[in-house]
Amino acid sequence: MGILAFTKSAGFIPLAFLACAVAGAATAPQRIISTSPSVTEILYGVGAFDRVVAVSEYCTYPPAVKSLPRVGKWADSNLEEIVSLHPDLVILTHAQAPFLEGHLRDLGIHSLSVPDQTLKDVFAAIDLIGKATGHEAQARELSTRVHARLDAVRARTRALPRRRVLLIVDRTPGTLHDLYAVTKGGFLADLIEIAGGDSVAAPAKIGYGKLSEEAVVDLNPQIIIDFVHGTSSRLGENARAVWGDLPEVEAVRTGQVYPVNNEFLPHPSQFVADTAELFAGIIHREAAH
Repeated sequence: MGILAFTKSAGFIPLAFLACAVAGAATAPQRIISTSPSVTEILYGVGAFDRVVAVSEYCTYPPAVKSLPRVGKWADSNLEEIVSLHPDLVILTHAQAPFLEGHLRDLGIHSLSVPDQTLKDVFAAIDLIGKATGHEAQARELSTRVHARLDAVRARTRALPRRRVLLIVDRTPGTLHDLYAVTKGGFLADLIEIAGGDSVAAPAKIGYGKLSEEAVVDLNPQIIIDFVHGTSSRLGENARAVWGDLPEVEAVRTGQVYPVNNEFLPHPSQFVADTAELFAGIIHREAAH
């Protein structure tokens, strides 16, 4: 599991590398580093958070992360800090793997990469993290609970009219410049569908795409959900007023623009159930839980 020794001449040297999956014989990792908020949330959800020794700069849940060391941002984790913490497992997402996996391998540190794009990937990640930590039963229970909540949302919205939804995940504060929208193919578009909507942005490989103001006019969504990062004020802007620049769009004309400040919304973890319920309450108020 990436056991390391230190010498003055050579620094950290990998002495052994044992995969956690060897016929159940390997010891469950005792020092885990998470490099992504969704991974940290899943570790907590399956009951393995007590073995987490460090997290990413962006991790905020559970509250106990406040007392843990931070190992960097999304794609530029601090490898020196990671090595100093002597982890026996570092967990990252598939999207992060190209930036980190090779470096960890070179250092002899065992890593696990979990899928993070589609809704199906969320359950695969829960399963993989459960197996890697020896918490398979807890992972199955967590997945069952999340499936049940998603099924309940789907049941409440199934017979309701489909509504065209544009979910914006980023833009320049105070403007409609550099708009990035959720597209079909990602877990957030899946959640919009469960909540009774249709994501109107064209499909993209990574589940997100850049849009122009003209494209928003052409898409003419009935509902715009504007994900607000950080504070709800975003440098003092009035998020609804910003969209007043596009009065010809149905969602703007009918007052169906909804700024949302929710830290879990962009995370492919067990909190997808909360996000689906949030979307249902916006898309179909009559289906609000």
